[in-house]
Amino acid sequence: MEGGDWRNNIISQLQARNKRETSSFQDIIAFQSRLFDNVNTLKNENLQLTLLNERIRFSSTESVLNSGGGVSNERIQALEQKILLQQEELTSLHRRRGESSQQIINLNARVHDLEKSLQAKDVIISENTALIASLRAEIQMYETNMTELQGLNQVLRDEHQALQIAFAAIEEKLRKAQDENRSLVERLIKYKAKDADKMNEENEHFLKKKSDKVRKELEEAAREAGSRNSAGSAGSSEEKIMDSLPYYATALPTKVALRFDAHDGEVNAVKWSPTDHLVATGGADRKVKLWNVSKIGVIECKGTLVGSNAGVMSVDFDATGAYIVGASNDFASRVWTVGDQRLRHTLTGHSGKVMAAKFLGEPTKVITGSHDRTLKIWDLRSRMCTETKFAGSSCNDLVTSDGAGSTIISGHFDKRIRFWDIRTEMSANHIMLQGKVTSLDLSRDSNYLLACVRDDTIQLIDLRMNTIVRSFSHESFKVGCDWSRAAFGPAGRLLAVGAADGAAYVWNTHSGKLEAVLKDHSSAVTAVSWHSQSGLLASVDRGKRAVIWGDL
Repeated sequence: MEGGDWRNNIISQLQARNKRETSSFQDIIAFQSRLFDNVNTLKNENLQLTLLNERIRFSSTESVLNSGGGVSNERIQALEQKILLQQEELTSLHRRRGESSQQIINLNARVHDLEKSLQAKDVIISENTALIASLRAEIQMYETNMTELQGLNQVLRDEHQALQIAFAAIEEKLRKAQDENRSLVERLIKYKAKDADKMNEENEHFLKKKSDKVRKELEEAAREAGSRNSAGSAGSSEEKIMDSLPYYATALPTKVALRFDAHDGEVNAVKWSPTDHLVATGGADRKVKLWNVSKIGVIECKGTLVGSNAGVMSVDFDATGAYIVGASNDFASRVWTVGDQRLRHTLTGHSGKVMAAKFLGEPTKVITGSHDRTLKIWDLRSRMCTETKFAGSSCNDLVTSDGAGSTIISGHFDKRIRFWDIRTEMSANHIMLQGKVTSLDLSRDSNYLLACVRDDTIQLIDLRMNTIVRSFSHESFKVGCDWSRAAFGPAGRLLAVGAADGAAYVWNTHSGKLEAVLKDHSSAVTAVSWHSQSGLLASVDRGKRAVIWGDL
């Protein structure tokens, strides 16, 4: 408000309040004023009557004295009677005055109470007025926000409609691409069938030529049989000695040749190269490392294979030693070339940790086993999964039982070892054990299978009869983890496995005797691997340590 408007406003408010508060009591005030006037009038009349009474008394006294009063006594009595009436009337007026005074006091108290109530209501009205003002401001803010949100909602609706249109177009493209892909796959199948027929014809032709050549050589050998009888007997005795040598050529490793820290954390896998003194390790630091073991007792890191996004659980070389595959906890497997240490393939498709990955007979095929209860066969030439086998239980390890890779053996969480033919979808049969299967290994002649079981035993299975022929255990041997790896020695006479107490246990597979307990680790040994030629044993543990056992 400007100037004196606020003063006028306050005066008008005070006048309105005065009018509002006094209008209810105007009758009472007027009545009280009349009572006061009556009281004053009666006081004056009483005073006059008192004076009159004194005059009459004085005059009556004189008249009595003068006349001895006959008639004046009657007058005196009349006056006294009148005085008594006036006194009674005065008394009643005093009584009425007291009652009016009490009524005025009560009315004043009521007025005071009403004023207090009015003040409290004024306070409530002012508070409610402030609250109404704040609520109006809040409503205005919410209306503004609602307007903005409505605008934003309209924009999002427009974008959603545009995205739906784009999605429909992309979906149509996808449908066309799928149709085209289907037709290409059909054409590819036809071409592969033609290639297979052609390859079969070439194989038949080659086998025919080979059989002809063998027949000719047999005919020549028959003609020269007489001159070579003695030499042939000597050669056969040498072959028998060579056949028997592998079983005794593997020396029992008893001493530590090398020890080194392989990774920055747990080491989950170890594998020797089939062609040279190169050992690969996989660890929880998401790396695969290649180590060159020299004959002079020096370990050298030849390279680090990267690309995994989680810990590496398994490593395996192909038959030529040129490729290495690693299974990882990031639901994928990866293939590297050993020569240039480059990542060549990333195999994604599992929905759980990949615990095992092996080459399937040739460097162009890989099989993987996962916690998602499936096995997948991968073709590295087409870089795609060609077949998925549903095992129904988490796979911890697997092996292939022949050079062509047509038979797969897998070990599972549900205590079963399953046998698979890649030409059929279902497993052919299975063997039930007494605990979770942590690892599998195959003898060189593919006749025996080694299974590490979580009930702290190692089971030796004859694959020709599908029966357990020997069980290995010891009172101090405890399997350290669900992926503990056991391995046959190079000639099949020995087996090794790591234990929870940090030792590697070596048994004789023919006699069942515990040959050695190799202690150098300070934590649970997770995996072991034998070198196929020198008989060196590599072991790794959960505390980043790797140890090479034997004589370099």
